[in-house]
Amino acid sequence: MNQAALILIKPDGLKKSLTGNILTRLSETKLEIVAAKMVRVSKPLAEEHYRHLKDKPFFPEIIKYLQGELHDRKKVMALVYWGKDAIKKCRELAGATNPEEADPTSIRGSYGRITTGGIYENVIHVSSDEKDAEREIKLWFSPDEIIVDLYPAREVIEKEHKASAWAQ
Repeated sequence: MNQAALILIKPDGLKKSLTGNILTRLSETKLEIVAAKMVRVSKPLAEEHYRHLKDKPFFPEIIKYLQGELHDRKKVMALVYWGKDAIKKCRELAGATNPEEADPTSIRGSYGRITTGGIYENVIHVSSDEKDAEREIKLWFSPDEIIVDLYPAREVIEKEHKASAWAQ
């Protein structure tokens, strides 16, 4: 069954120049990238992404981590991988969330670490299941940014929409 998975290459992965290595490893899945972009992560976006951890004592630190404040890289690369068993395939390659428990040949096992403050710098996020994937993809991408129709969408007309445009 085709499914979608949100992948985030986190600020520590970007700072360590691991983007190419991680994408090469993910290419082993034979899945299709149907959306990709660089994102400056706002505090509200980080908090909504990690809302399931809001009661944990490390919540403020993980928000700073995703926002890039701990690595001086205030961005992440967000991607949507799509195809047969996308979540399972991507999660297997990513490895366990805790880098010390991850298979050494996995992405997190190869490139992750735990800081002295206890933060898992695991370089990559992968959706955990289809429900989380849908919530996360809708959080990080608009329907127009994805080249396949993953979820039902509607057209809207926005009035007084302020946007940047390239100067002449």
